[in-house]
Amino acid sequence: MSFKDSKIVIIGTGNVGSTTAYTIINQGLCEDLVLIDMNKEKAMGEAIDMKHAIHFMNRNMRVRVGDYSECSDADIIIITASAPMDKDATNRLDMLAPSKKVMKSIITPIMESGFAGTIIVVSNPVDIMTYYAWKLSGLPENHVIGSGTTLDTARLCCEIGDIFDLDSKSVSAYIIGEHGDSETVSWNSATVGGKSLTDVMKDNSERTKEVTFDQLRKDTIDAGWQIFRRKGNTCYGIAASTCAIAKSILLNENRILPVSVHLTGQYGLNDIYLSVPTILGKDGAKEIVEIKLTNEEQKALEASAKVIRSFYDALEL
Repeated sequence: MSFKDSKIVIIGTGNVGSTTAYTIINQGLCEDLVLIDMNKEKAMGEAIDMKHAIHFMNRNMRVRVGDYSECSDADIIIITASAPMDKDATNRLDMLAPSKKVMKSIITPIMESGFAGTIIVVSNPVDIMTYYAWKLSGLPENHVIGSGTTLDTARLCCEIGDIFDLDSKSVSAYIIGEHGDSETVSWNSATVGGKSLTDVMKDNSERTKEVTFDQLRKDTIDAGWQIFRRKGNTCYGIAASTCAIAKSILLNENRILPVSVHLTGQYGLNDIYLSVPTILGKDGAKEIVEIKLTNEEQKALEASAKVIRSFYDALEL
């Protein structure tokens, strides 16, 4: 795949969709970017605004409004459209009932167009919606991916980086499971500069004496809600993380990111979408990476899977 013939379609031009689009044009990621939204005037406004911004960027590309027929030759479709979240919401799972109707209305015309690329689902509750999109679409499991805990993982790395006054990119740690309250952390594999996080904390006990793994996990889960309560949405972080997923696929980077993928026995789990470290390349989810979990971490992942699976019966397939 080359830039010359690359095409991304974004469905939904709300805060997340439009910010994702702007992140894509900032990085010059594709040649053709198409925006689809029920509110065509809103989508048109976003497209025109971004077209003007491209004048000042390093790579020229097309950004325009389209309809579902544009999906036929797209390499990647990013679905951000979902039911609006109530300002007093405290759980992404509350969005399931209205969001599944939105997802069904999107997947049907996508597949009618003849689309055969990769779908990235961002819409919440993302793990359940990704599973639903996969079932509805009939696409290979590796071609339907959820943004999952990619952003949660970045938030955790930022929290740890702040403790030690380090660039968060020097921290390697994965949040796995549900993108939500039941998500868990693989502390067993977490490192700072190649050194285990457990050892780093022990060797810096004065600095970390009030820091616990449990509190770090809780603070990470709460980070998105802190943003939501203050500004009514989260958009920059999820846009950047979604763009990283798309970039790894388009450019065949084979980058490992914790995305929501279909498990078929990995970690002892079957027929469920949840986040685990995954190699992302030109064929989508190329390979699921099985990191070593402690017994406690394995039980926490299984508990998270149980939460997700409990909502599958509510889906209308």
